[in-house]
Amino acid sequence: MSDTPLVHNRGAITACVILAVIMQALDTTIANVALPYIEGSVSASADQINWVLTSYIVAAAIMTPPSGFLSNRFGRKRMLLVAIVGFVVASMLCGFSQSLNQIVAFRLMQGLFGAALVPLSQGILLDIYTIEERGSAMALFGVSVMVGPVLGPVIGGWLTANVNWRWVFYINLPIGLLAFAGIVIFVQETRRDLQARLDWLGFGMLSIGIGALQLFLDRGEPLDWFSSSEIWIEALVAASAFYIFLVHIFTANNTFVSPKLFLDQNFSVSMFFIFIIGVTYLASLALMTPYLQTLMDYPVTTAGIVMGPRGLGTMLCMFVVGKLIGKVDTRYLLAIGLGLTAWAMYEMIGWTPDVSQWTLISVGFVQGSGLGFLFVPLTTIAFATLPASMRGEGMGL
Repeated sequence: MSDTPLVHNRGAITACVILAVIMQALDTTIANVALPYIEGSVSASADQINWVLTSYIVAAAIMTPPSGFLSNRFGRKRMLLVAIVGFVVASMLCGFSQSLNQIVAFRLMQGLFGAALVPLSQGILLDIYTIEERGSAMALFGVSVMVGPVLGPVIGGWLTANVNWRWVFYINLPIGLLAFAGIVIFVQETRRDLQARLDWLGFGMLSIGIGALQLFLDRGEPLDWFSSSEIWIEALVAASAFYIFLVHIFTANNTFVSPKLFLDQNFSVSMFFIFIIGVTYLASLALMTPYLQTLMDYPVTTAGIVMGPRGLGTMLCMFVVGKLIGKVDTRYLLAIGLGLTAWAMYEMIGWTPDVSQWTLISVGFVQGSGLGFLFVPLTTIAFATLPASMRGEGMGL
């Protein structure tokens, strides 16, 4: 039985929203391999240049949760178009930047607009596919979300070596234009809830908590952690903001994050696993680029190519798992994914600068395959029993 009305141009809608997601996902890592070149161009130190990455991630983390409210209040299609335009404009400004302050400010802007692209696109796909078809749809969505960060270094490395580092940002223009045109033509607007209100206290506390925590983690090592008064302040601000946020959402009405979400066991368990996977996978991915370029002396293009098989493993396994969802016990798929990921992490513990390229490629492929077995089932399970009225909030989280 289908729970979704017939949607015309479903293939075109899927292609357009996937393009928007790929554009955003690429930018989480596409600048990684270009950092040494950007550093010289804007006269920044090694510590300062990391803010090109950090500023984007912080802004995206802060603005992702309110995407559900914004789509309810102003319409999902409208918000998606605004996000695409803002993201492309910010990307062009990043490419034009002449100083560190400029590029960090425009990366913040990029993160603010790009944050809504993933949850809004996911919401569209969930609406146009039936429950039976969502496994395959989420496999395709998962490929675009997770392969972006993996292909980013490959594309970024090639552009930096053969054209200019500024093109790692300019590349978003043609992708953004295609996605914008397709969404204008094919996607229908959702009903607006003019009574929707944003919980400013909850949003503010979560934003301050995330920002302070990122500063604490980013500045901790160079300032020797708690021997610095700045680190103490950032730790106290983060802890206080998160405490107020948690107390607020569990004691007030109509809060920014509804505690009712976590009464859904499927959603809660999936959230926990997605958090753990995100921390372990993306942390190791972020460290690979400086490891290859700094410790192993790989040229920028070679570093990108060596990291590419991760994405291949993820893509292949996501499509396989998308076909298996509903036919094979989900717990078996998760067990395989966790096993592959754990093995890859265990192998990486013993790596030295003498590790062979074949080892880098094969272990990376296995790690990417593990992600392919995990992301699709978890995303499908998370929304399997969650009411449609709560999807917006759920996708933001």
